[in-house]
This record gives sequence, C-alpha cells and structure tokens, in this order.
Amino acid sequence: MVYHVIGLMSGSSLDGLDMVYTELTEVRGQWSYQIHTAECIPYSEELKTSLAKATSLNARDYQLLHTAYGRFTGEQVNAFISRHGLDHKIHFIASHGHTTFHIPEQNTTAQLGCGATIAAVTTLPVISDLRAVDVALGGQGAPIVPIGEKYLFSDFSYLLNLGGIANISAKNGEHYQAFDICPANRVLDALAQGLGKAYDENGALAAGGVTDQALLSALNALPYYGQPAPKSLANDFGTDTVLPLIARHTLSVQGKLRTYVDHIATQIEASVKGMNLPTKGTQMLVTGGGAFNRFLIESIDARLDPLGITLVVPDEQTAAYKEALVMALIGALRWRQQPNILSSVTGASRDSVNGALWVSEA
Repeated sequence: MVYHVIGLMSGSSLDGLDMVYTELTEVRGQWSYQIHTAECIPYSEELKTSLAKATSLNARDYQLLHTAYGRFTGEQVNAFISRHGLDHKIHFIASHGHTTFHIPEQNTTAQLGCGATIAAVTTLPVISDLRAVDVALGGQGAPIVPIGEKYLFSDFSYLLNLGGIANISAKNGEHYQAFDICPANRVLDALAQGLGKAYDENGALAAGGVTDQALLSALNALPYYGQPAPKSLANDFGTDTVLPLIARHTLSVQGKLRTYVDHIATQIEASVKGMNLPTKGTQMLVTGGGAFNRFLIESIDARLDPLGITLVVPDEQTAAYKEALVMALIGALRWRQQPNILSSVTGASRDSVNGALWVSEA
C-alpha cells in the first residue's frame, strides 16, 4: 500500500510549524518513505507568545486558541498544497499539534490545534490527538517517535532527536527503550535571544564561552535525571525550571550557553550508559534542529566517541523533518487501525491505536 500524507509537527522550541509531504509505502510489513517536499512555517511573534502562554489561559480562551491554531494550521496546509501543486494528491493529514498540558501521572495530555477545524478548512481527512489513548492507558504518551524509528530507521542502534527537548531511542533486541533526556533547543534559543539572536548559529556563541562548574553541577542535580524510564518532560520544564535556575547564576550569556551545551552532552552520555546496551561499533542517528548546531554535535561526539558510538547526521530534510515524517507514519498506522505507539517505551499497559479521525466531507 502507498499513502500520500502531510505530516505536521509543532515542537517545544516554538520555531514554527514543520510540514512534510511524504510517500509512505508498506509491503508485507516493511515500510519505506520518500520526502517529496518539506517546509517550516515560522510563527509570528504574536502566535509564538500565545502558544507559549497557553497553559495560563482560562478554559474559554484556551479553547478559542485551540480552534484558532487549528484554523491557522489548516490555512498553512492549503497554502503548502497550492505552492507545491499537491491538489488531489493527499490521502490525509496527520497533525501532532502543539503540546500544552502534559500530565501523564494524571492521565492527561493536551495538544493545541483542533483536528475538526483543520479538516473543515482543508476538506481533507485529519488524524489528530496522537497521544491520548496511550496516556489513558497509563503511559507517558512520549516519546511517540520510536514507532517511526522501528519501521523507518531500524538500521541504527541509537537515535537521538535534538529538538526543543532532547530524546533518545535505542534498540534492545526487538524492543525499544526511549525517553526524554533534557530540554535542548528551547533553552539554548532562549539564552541566545538574550543577545538579540534567534538562535546560536553553529553553536558559535557557546564555543566562545567558559563552562561554569557550579551551574553545571546544579543542572545535573535536577531530580528528573535520577528518575528511571519510562519518563517524559513537559515543555514548561525548560522555561519554568531550567531557565530560572540558570538565571540565578551570574555569568555571561556565552558562559551560560557553553555550560548548557555541556549539560546536554553530559545527560546524553549518562542516558546511553544507563541503558546498559552495547555501544562499541554502533551508530547514532542525530536529527532535529540541534543536528545543525556544530558545537553541540562536537560536544556530544566527544562524550560518545570513547564509548564506540559514531554520530550520523542524515540529509538535511530528514534531519530537520524527521518528527513530522514520523507523525505521517503514525497517521498511516492509525488509518490502518494498527498500533502506533509502543507501550514498551511509554509504560502504558499495552500497545494502542492512537488518533482521532476527522472527516469534513461526506
């Protein structure tokens, strides 16, 4: 079977709406993909602020933002289809939405971006709410990307995504271990903005800083890092816990960036070691916006090379849009009524079929 899907992802870094048009092919249980085109639609400052402050809204205003962001998403999909001549070529849309409330210990997760509204605006079938059943079954609802790594990137022993939050997956026989490691680009970008930069290009600012050992020790001592997997992070861990901790230390922005890069690399090394899986002669696929941060990659490599792990950054489209691609696959599995989240990763009581299907045309 062949599926032509638009996958949508809004990450915790708030850089924009990732959109990928992919052709997914399944033959006797084996999946392959081809990315035909992909874009990141930048958020306006107004929308970025609205999304960042969504959890502080009252119920009425939150619901209004939910539908407004759904309309924005649908309109961006229509423009994407028009720009690339994709009319009558799309089977369905798989939309992750933008995560706001993520409280798996209370069986709750919420993503902005009303699926019904997206379907109404685009007149295409839409699959949304991609985590809800797993969370209802006692799972973390995260990470959800390992199902895509199982079917699309099984050649790699380790897979690292450096988005707003860094998360890791690793093959353990036929099963996967995976969890959120620490905030990544969400914190790095916020620090760079203190110098008037949208982000630290190639990690040049961090490379010119000096690590502050007191801050590094305080970051590494945060209780989350001592918790066993499965575990996941809400977006506000970076903004409400990590950034205030960094702000309490008096040092230059470059020093803060350098220290935080060292923190990310340290936690990635600790996560790999904590999995107790073979490392010598293995490869780690690195994707997400952080894959383009040269200094961050060099810092991680310095930690993992002694373990025998080789970092592999794929082609630019895969590196930048892997999560949106996996959302498309999750949607295709939902379309087929097949499990699309791995309970071995999330801790749910069983694998489950996640996603609400919205159809606006009879």
